[in-house]
Amino acid sequence: MAATITVCNPDIPASQFPEVELDDGQSRRQYTPSLWGEFFLTHEPCTPSELLSMKEKAEAKKEEVRRIVLDAAASDDLAQKLDLVDVLQRLGVAYHYKEEIDDVLRAVYDDKLGGSDDLYVTSLRFYLLRKHGYAVPSDVFVKFRDEEGNISSNDVNIMMMLYDAAHMRITGEDLLDDIITLNKSRLQYLAETNLETDHVEEVRVTLETPRFRRVERVEARRFISAYEKTVAHDDTILDFAKLDYNIVQALYCQELKQLTIWWKDFKSRTDMRFARDRMVEMYFWMMGLVSEPFYSREQDLYYCLGKVTHVAKSYHAEVKWRDDQYIPTNVEEHLQISMPSIVAMQTANAALVSLGDVTSREAVEWAFNFPKIVRGVAIVARISNDIVSHEREQASDHMASTVQTCMKQYGITAEEATEKLRVHVEKAWMEIVQGCLDQQYSIVLLEKVVNCARTIDFIYKREDAYTSSSKLKDTITSLYVKLV
Repeated sequence: MAATITVCNPDIPASQFPEVELDDGQSRRQYTPSLWGEFFLTHEPCTPSELLSMKEKAEAKKEEVRRIVLDAAASDDLAQKLDLVDVLQRLGVAYHYKEEIDDVLRAVYDDKLGGSDDLYVTSLRFYLLRKHGYAVPSDVFVKFRDEEGNISSNDVNIMMMLYDAAHMRITGEDLLDDIITLNKSRLQYLAETNLETDHVEEVRVTLETPRFRRVERVEARRFISAYEKTVAHDDTILDFAKLDYNIVQALYCQELKQLTIWWKDFKSRTDMRFARDRMVEMYFWMMGLVSEPFYSREQDLYYCLGKVTHVAKSYHAEVKWRDDQYIPTNVEEHLQISMPSIVAMQTANAALVSLGDVTSREAVEWAFNFPKIVRGVAIVARISNDIVSHEREQASDHMASTVQTCMKQYGITAEEATEKLRVHVEKAWMEIVQGCLDQQYSIVLLEKVVNCARTIDFIYKREDAYTSSSKLKDTITSLYVKLV
């Protein structure tokens, strides 16, 4: 007799959930039911009148912030310009000022002689320009070398910015590799000594996830609180960021309500016991790719379905590996088959198609041909997933992971294999950065591909948070349940 999947209140600990059992007598993985159930059918973060009031206030604040942006653009203060762009991006409101920000960064890049002798400003300039696809050379840091050839600072804010900037590296940039190694060690030491509490948290976040790799909406929620604590924060910008965050959250909740209705109906007509019930978590995943509210109605993903056979072939090959108890000879052989099955390429393409007229048919075809940036995303996805889930999966009837493959290839332990695979992940991130700098397509499109890697990195940072969905509970609560 098959078990019934019950609807669970989000406040119930995941440890109390019953496991879902299948009645077909086969040994399969067992998943906990959805943590959210029908929660979003009735949840509203604010009343309609409160939402209307927030929208009216936000509209006025938005134009006040625009004035701030235009004033900064007209000034000769490079640090002010760069700091403002960085703050707007981290607060999650930069999409309102895309044209203005593009103009600022283009002018900063075109001013070849307008660099800085300030290490913080140079680092921030390098970070922002590379993030937006400008191929700034890494030798801008050479002049900051000390007598021992190192590049660092005694100021923790400069160290963090330098560390973040260096992660915009591409293959062969040894200077940036050295900056990361040195400043990682120094930041780790500082985090364990007598830093102020706020600095300790910022250092922890920086070491855990460099700025370029953070999920935009997750970072926006975190940074709103962090920015509010800074002495130099601008009240107008902060107020607008809070209003915008809450308004967008209300839209997300409306979409989650519609999806919950659809999912409930779909499950009533389809046997889905073989799969994880993770509709809300999947929504978080996709919003990590395309979070801007003006894309909310772009849902025509028909073209992506044409490539489902490619994924099916990959699954078929993996099943054969499992049945034959075959372990690939090396990691590259494994990735040739397993990269498509992680569907990172298909997910990235779904994000591109969701942009509507911004995306051309040629761009979709380009992404399906596994260019460097998409291959990088797929490697991040495949290996990150395997590192955190291989022990659980090997306890059941499952194909060999990249971890087992790496162990066989080098004759090493699982821990040693994990460290080697993390090197593969870092190289994949370099390919992703290179893809942004190559700019085969608009940075708007490339940014969505990068977002796929960011979301994957977040979900598989410490464990498989998609399968163990209680690990995403606090994040989802902050994004979709609680107002700022």
